[in-house]
Amino acid sequence: MNENILLVEDEEALQMTLGDRLRNEGYAVDFAADGDQGFDKATHLAFDLIILDIMLPHRNGFDLCRDIRMAGLATPILMLTARGQTSEKVVGLKLGADDYVTKPFDTLELMARIEALLRRAPTRTGQGLHQFGSIRVDIRGTQVLREGKPIYLSSREFQLLRYFIEHRGATLSRDEILRDVWGYEVGTYTRTVDVHVASLRQKLENSPKKPTLIVTVPGIGYRFQG
Repeated sequence: MNENILLVEDEEALQMTLGDRLRNEGYAVDFAADGDQGFDKATHLAFDLIILDIMLPHRNGFDLCRDIRMAGLATPILMLTARGQTSEKVVGLKLGADDYVTKPFDTLELMARIEALLRRAPTRTGQGLHQFGSIRVDIRGTQVLREGKPIYLSSREFQLLRYFIEHRGATLSRDEILRDVWGYEVGTYTRTVDVHVASLRQKLENSPKKPTLIVTVPGIGYRFQG
């Protein structure tokens, strides 16, 4: 296992108990006790998952989540929210969080949510850096830069981009992409792939209406030409 998890939490007791449980499950755990320290570690070290409390000193969890995404990092974020605060969950998801668990939480549920996010997250293997014109993709750091400036990609967008990079030059059907990136069964009808490709084009292409990186293959799907 050995995935790296950053726990941003200012309650020492929760840091200790949750940290111990995560290590017992085979994860490597690092800690941050406030929002500023959390941002510094999240943007300078490589993590597979960030667990983020909302109530933090210096920079609250909402601001930290937003700032991590604005820095161009697609690392999955699991937020810890107060029980019954639906508005907190909605705000967190809109700011780029991938999932949430309410406090006090059931540890088994939290572990299941963590495992699910890590299964969907980009695996940090293979060559880490890729350059396509003005686009630079850091697989290990889950970061995308365009002309040196960070681009925010959701976890799923980053996973799709990584999939395209790994299959560069190959014509990929929508069924293949849905199966390998989303885990959907072949034959599932959805426009999910088209929507996410359109979003990637808006963020990566010089001219999204005349794409040169992710091109459409009529009647089949897409080909990445980076």
